Amino acid sequence: MQPIENITVAEIAAKSLAAVRVFERLGIDYCCGGKRPLTDICRQKGYDAAAVRNELEEAEKAARDTTRDWNTAPLRELIDHIVNTHHGYLNREFPALSARLEKVYRVYNQRHGETLLGLPQVFASLRSELEMHMRKEEIVLFPAIGAHKPSAAIENAIDAMEAEHEAAGEALAKIREITQDFHIPEYACVTYRALMSGLQELEQDLHMHIHLENNVLFPRAMQLEAA
Repeated sequence: MQPIENITVAEIAAKSLAAVRVFERLGIDYCCGGKRPLTDICRQKGYDAAAVRNELEEAEKAARDTTRDWNTAPLRELIDHIVNTHHGYLNREFPALSARLEKVYRVYNQRHGETLLGLPQVFASLRSELEMHMRKEEIVLFPAIGAHKPSAAIENAIDAMEAEHEAAGEALAKIREITQDFHIPEYACVTYRALMSGLQELEQDLHMHIHLENNVLFPRAMQLEAA
């Protein structure tokens, strides 16, 4: 197998969304300027190629799922998992996805005509609503659940969060419709491909995120409420 240092940055990015995130954080152009080996670009940027390679490998490893029975785990552990894993994911990925979307929408509408019409508006609305949604959960609802303090307000808050989850699900369905199931045209650059991969991963992560809240955390919290 060819050492990763000798593979072009574009080729690495095309096969791994985790690598795209590393390149974006390091300011490495994996799209238009990505047709050079990783070693060359690291040398130009002043990076240790071996250290970047290790970071790429660690990012890929961290991207793999781990399993845990959240139906029996302590509620505080479940809440910490949701905040650190899923809220953390959204806080990290929303800015990157916004940047990719802005670039793709601007460039491809100029070069190819109408492209991904309506996606910037749907995505921006989803991001804005979910960022507010997460703040409400972290500041109000989750501390109340974690403290095991039964309250009629908790039930109302859960109802509101579930309604917002439903709206997020509708936005995800609209994104899938606009992108034609995250279709990647033949002429798509690496940034376009990374955008589609990122949106598809966003859908997958948000589905799991909402599942853990609607189907595990909230019912267990309500059981405590009833008790």
